Amino acid sequence: MESQVRGGTRWKRFAVVMVPSVAATAAIGVALAQGALAASFSVSGQSFKVTTDKLVGSGFSQYGALDEGYTLSGKKTVHPVAVSGFKSATISNMCQSVVTPDIPILGNVSLILRAGEDPSKPVEAKNLYIDVADLEADATFENIDIGVAAKDASKGPGMKGGGEQANPFGFAQQADKATLSNVKQTAWATTAGTFKLSGLKMSLSTGVKECY
Repeated sequence: MESQVRGGTRWKRFAVVMVPSVAATAAIGVALAQGALAASFSVSGQSFKVTTDKLVGSGFSQYGALDEGYTLSGKKTVHPVAVSGFKSATISNMCQSVVTPDIPILGNVSLILRAGEDPSKPVEAKNLYIDVADLEADATFENIDIGVAAKDASKGPGMKGGGEQANPFGFAQQADKATLSNVKQTAWATTAGTFKLSGLKMSLSTGVKECY
């Protein structure tokens, strides 16, 4: 069974139901010494944007959660996210950007990171989790199951654990394989067992310069 969708997600709709278009692509990850389970940490007050030409992931699952974190002024806050997990994934032509606003003297400062620009050397990840706030993509899912309990989404790498705020009995979906093309996403966090960034390039510049 294959399902193709295109579109974005807004969190007023997320409160009702998630749909297959709320899938994910990759961003810069945190390599975990133990591999399989993602770490639990408070997210920063800055989300980041990511684009990629294509993400091909095997062992996909997705469920809703809340990310605890801070505003840039240090206040506690939470963010609703769709946690997308992949047992393994390859990502072609990845761009990540984050803008730090209102730095004294400099104003806005933008960080842009690129990797996997060579088609023969894509970014590679294992046990990848992405906490997505918004996504647009063309997506194809193979052997998808929609509406399973989050704890029973066994095709993916499992729920993150580590104290995450997610209902194990809540709505989830899973698929043997997910292919996302022409991806634009905003995310709060990414964790991975391993994250190989081929051809890594990083640059800093003043002003607002983002991947999209």
